[in-house]
Amino acid sequence: MRVLLVEDDRKAARLVSKGLHEAGFLVDIAYSAEEGDEMSATTDYAAIVLDWLLPGRDGIAFCHDLRARGVSTPILMLTARQGLDDRVTGLNVGADDYLTKPFAFAELLARLHALLRRSAITRPIVLTIGDLSLDPVSHVVTRAGTPINLTPKEYAILEVLMRQPGEVLTRASLGERLWRDDDDVNNLVDVHVSHLRKKIDRPPLEPLIHTVWGRGYRLGPAP
Repeated sequence: MRVLLVEDDRKAARLVSKGLHEAGFLVDIAYSAEEGDEMSATTDYAAIVLDWLLPGRDGIAFCHDLRARGVSTPILMLTARQGLDDRVTGLNVGADDYLTKPFAFAELLARLHALLRRSAITRPIVLTIGDLSLDPVSHVVTRAGTPINLTPKEYAILEVLMRQPGEVLTRASLGERLWRDDDDVNNLVDVHVSHLRKKIDRPPLEPLIHTVWGRGYRLGPAP
């Protein structure tokens, strides 16, 4: 599940992004409203975590603009402002929830999951390829009706592959999304895909994860 984090404080952005990655999310970071605009216009995010105090156009204006152009993505607003009027302002421009700084990451994660559960009521997003299904809200993965337990990294790789069925994704592409600060991403990708394949493609089921030699991996029926 992909989340957009709009936060100009690079240290805070790294910490929140790291926590979300460990919880199984894919995270894109924008350091300004302008960057967030470009990214939200080209990617369908499951949720947006938005800081109020941004350089130039602030989070309130950005949130208002998103709603004005019909973007219904759940928005969690982050801010150091604690007054009732500030919370009302954030909610009135279209934020779905409001979290004041400093906050515990566990609370941010709980609020984010709550927003995703609520949005799932009106936005069916279960991914299905053959008898394989993945629910980005509940993180439940099943194959032929049987639940499959995945690690956060295995789940994240599978979601990326299922969102681009039939396409060949390079090791570098997968690694860049999941291990941005690690130099040995190709080996990490290979190891996690190997573990994932043992769980998803257990015999006698038809293999769905295919290695395209010299290029990367593809998910879908055999060609």
